[in-house]
Amino acid sequence: MRTVYLDNNATTRVAPEAVEAMTPYLTEFYGNPSSVHRLGAKPAEAVRAARRQVAVLFGCSSEEVVFTSCGTESNNLAIAGVLESAPGKQHIVTTTVEHAAINRVVDRMESKGYGVTRVPVDGDGRLDFGALEGAIREDTALVAAMWANNETGVLFPIDEIAAVTRNRGVPLLVDAVTAAGKVPLDLRRVPVDLLAISGHKLHAPKGVGVLFCREGVPLTSAMQGAGQERGRRPGTENVPGIVGMGVACELAAEKTGYYDREVRRLRDRLESGLAAAVPDITVTGAAVPRVPNTSNVVFRGVNAGEMLVALDGAGICASAGTACKSASGQVSGVLLAMGLEPEDAAAAIRFSLSAWTTENDIDYVVDAVPPLVAKLRSA
Repeated sequence: MRTVYLDNNATTRVAPEAVEAMTPYLTEFYGNPSSVHRLGAKPAEAVRAARRQVAVLFGCSSEEVVFTSCGTESNNLAIAGVLESAPGKQHIVTTTVEHAAINRVVDRMESKGYGVTRVPVDGDGRLDFGALEGAIREDTALVAAMWANNETGVLFPIDEIAAVTRNRGVPLLVDAVTAAGKVPLDLRRVPVDLLAISGHKLHAPKGVGVLFCREGVPLTSAMQGAGQERGRRPGTENVPGIVGMGVACELAAEKTGYYDREVRRLRDRLESGLAAAVPDITVTGAAVPRVPNTSNVVFRGVNAGEMLVALDGAGICASAGTACKSASGQVSGVLLAMGLEPEDAAAAIRFSLSAWTTENDIDYVVDAVPPLVAKLRSA
């Protein structure tokens, strides 16, 4: 059966170039990069090279790149490290549509006595910028906001948010897991203090991530151990994963324009094709800027879980919100925060493309979906 993979916001295929670069560090160059002998020297240089490759994508210095295991760890390290560095400040500002890697940590800190302000979004997913600006207080320790929403693709005005937080002297943490490789992340221009990405969302392997920590930003390590990553994330480095991450970031830096041009065109072709062929559907956030690869479609009168099974039967891989929510059957809190009725939020399917998505893939989906929706609605 033909397989059309449109679940790239859940995970991506590892780039062949990354696999090729990683392989020697799983076989021949297996030494510990902290060792002083020859089998340690090659991995150590590979880690340094990957750090430089990541820094190019971010527009930062290699010393500001911290390797982690994933975006979730990066976000957790950032929040814990900033709060511990500012014990006298007991307030956090975030948004109502963050990923669990942010909001569950914030919930935990709220249970420990921190004050939390959650800034709302409108029906298109746009952040209430005035509310965010007004939420910052003298005792605000951190502002945490995503660059692009992982479910809808809606972009936040990070450059404007960063200008405000910099002016107020409050660290800004940005979850850029969905944005990395799809929109420019020029941290020379945008004064973000901390930024998290995950390797497996941009064609690196699972098990590697990055936390950007701007030089001079106080960050206490939440982990204790040896001195790896300048003491900010101790533990023996995942050399093959880091090598793959470096290559993936180098490729992403080259493909950002392709996403803006070609992947956006395919995403728009998918949306217009479905809108013409399937009655009573809505594309969430279609009226506002989004990352080029993401489409969240509400198929009214259809249960998303049943729709995913039907799509899979036709060889189409998608998700309902995040992959973890697809597995659990939970209704998207992001869509509810945008004001969707629960029955509409429970009818939303996320299609997420990659640079490997083809026009034939999109045409196949546009042809396959209408009879699936009709059958589910009739049942």
